[in-house]
Amino acid sequence: MYSGMIYIFTPLILGYLLPFAGQRYLAFVNKSTHYLIYVILFLMGLSLAALDNLGGNIKSILTYTGSFFAIIGACNLLALPLIDKLLPVKTEQAGRTLPFSAMAMESVKLIVVVGGGLIAGLMLPLDLSNVDQWSEWILLALLLFIGIQLRNSGLTLRQILLNKHGMIIALVIIVTSLIGGAISALVLDLPLNQGLAMASGFGWYSLSGILISDAFGPVLGGASFLLELSRELVALAAIPLVIGRFPCTAIGYAGATAMDFTLPVIQSTGGVKCVPIAIVSGFILSILVPLFILFFVSLS
Repeated sequence: MYSGMIYIFTPLILGYLLPFAGQRYLAFVNKSTHYLIYVILFLMGLSLAALDNLGGNIKSILTYTGSFFAIIGACNLLALPLIDKLLPVKTEQAGRTLPFSAMAMESVKLIVVVGGGLIAGLMLPLDLSNVDQWSEWILLALLLFIGIQLRNSGLTLRQILLNKHGMIIALVIIVTSLIGGAISALVLDLPLNQGLAMASGFGWYSLSGILISDAFGPVLGGASFLLELSRELVALAAIPLVIGRFPCTAIGYAGATAMDFTLPVIQSTGGVKCVPIAIVSGFILSILVPLFILFFVSLS
């Protein structure tokens, strides 16, 4: 039952153990990770093109996306404001916001890449029989590089353990997301482990979509990608509006992206006090995304 989990999880552990510390090597890893994400998302688009009854499957993807997004988001937002009430954080709003259009452009690029793969698969006479195998090999390389990135994130265990806000936010997101995933699985008549795996993306749209697609096929993989991408886009728009009164809620809803993609918005609108909270909560969630997804996949 755990052979698939071990097979995919091994490069992540190996990457974390590799002692790469030089800036030259890390720059290569970061650039390679960026490009591999584009490649594998293009292959995801090709996989969608290879599906029978594509129109019906697109409808299923949107149904899954909307249901998981609404239910998981509701579970998160029912609990996160309690942290702001019980453990308030005083923000130092800088009075400026980053343009939403500029922050969302990278997300738009990823949608275009998936769409490009879909169009290429539909329009060109391509042999798509080996797409899944190509995706699997690229996924292994991607996990290796992600392990290296996590090792060199700059956070020590002491820094993580001493930031109670970041740890509590991450814990609340994990628990409420899994509850939402279980409810979604019940509503959508999916196996429980699939619902829990879908709920374990925590905003990391590229990796979660890839892992879910590799395990459960392009329909759920596409839904996972759109689910987490929608979460990030909503977070980008909502953080400037709510972080003044509900900083923990704003940081928590951003999920794993609080340590990277949405961090500039958090910093510019919430002030420097929000930065360590966002980095710690995002870091914890980022580490757990592959662990949780691969664990729930192994229960199939």
